[in-house]
Amino acid sequence: MPGSIVVGLDGSAESHAAAEWAAREAELQGLPVRLVHAWEPVPGPMAQAPLLGVETHQHWTERIPREAAEGIRARHPGVEVATEQSTGTPADALLLASRDADLLALGSRALSGIGGYLVGSVGQSVIARALVPTVLVRAEEQVTDEHIRDPVGIPSAATAFRPVALGLDIRSADDTVVDFAFHEAELRGTAVHALNGWDLPAFCVHSLNAGVDLRDEIAREKRAGLTETLRPWRQKYPDVEVVEASRPGSPSDLLVEASHDASLLVVGRRVRHNPFGIHIGAVTHAVLHHAEAPVAVVSHE
Repeated sequence: MPGSIVVGLDGSAESHAAAEWAAREAELQGLPVRLVHAWEPVPGPMAQAPLLGVETHQHWTERIPREAAEGIRARHPGVEVATEQSTGTPADALLLASRDADLLALGSRALSGIGGYLVGSVGQSVIARALVPTVLVRAEEQVTDEHIRDPVGIPSAATAFRPVALGLDIRSADDTVVDFAFHEAELRGTAVHALNGWDLPAFCVHSLNAGVDLRDEIAREKRAGLTETLRPWRQKYPDVEVVEASRPGSPSDLLVEASHDASLLVVGRRVRHNPFGIHIGAVTHAVLHHAEAPVAVVSHE
């Protein structure tokens, strides 16, 4: 189905959260939602077991997407919802289903006992290979999390959206990533918070040892570079407010911190043509595991 939002559905709480997020996004964009449930055939010996027979397995594989679709239609009556089943590895099925889609949504679950979220092997494989923007949604995500609190501090879905946070490396900022963030902010009627974290170059440390402090000058250059990178996007999206933040330090720490008050966090992933291994990138990998807001990973050359 061209022009749709595909959701990877496996019956888990995190996949249902992804489906709910996709339905809300579909309302903003006027797109249909496709719930894709991929399952691997039951091995022969297991298929003969009374509780894991072929009929039982088929019943559950049909029930999961059907009930999820019914729920979305009831809560989001204006959204067109379709279901699709596929056999084979879930990652390959989702990548195939998303080829003609606008967006792909997946779920992640919280890590018990420590901060952060768990991106499973399927999620990592899909994110590393998907050519469409892929959004990771944590299991506890609620609609009110995307909105600012009301005047007395109560969570509400009737208030304005929180900003869209955009992670930028001004040395290699890609138009596809920036445009995605601005478009999402425009849909939500909110601001873009453009964030650039950077490390001090080695020569700055040597200069300090020699009694020359170049940190302020480098910071000014970085801020000017960020402003220049965003100039054409301010012109293309004149109604979108832009807030810039450039500071020394870990880019991933800066983005994770910004996710606390964001409705969506947007990062890029450079397409790797090496067929071996999973390539996501260190910053994107850290953000996927620790950001509190949904994370959109936008692939680019």
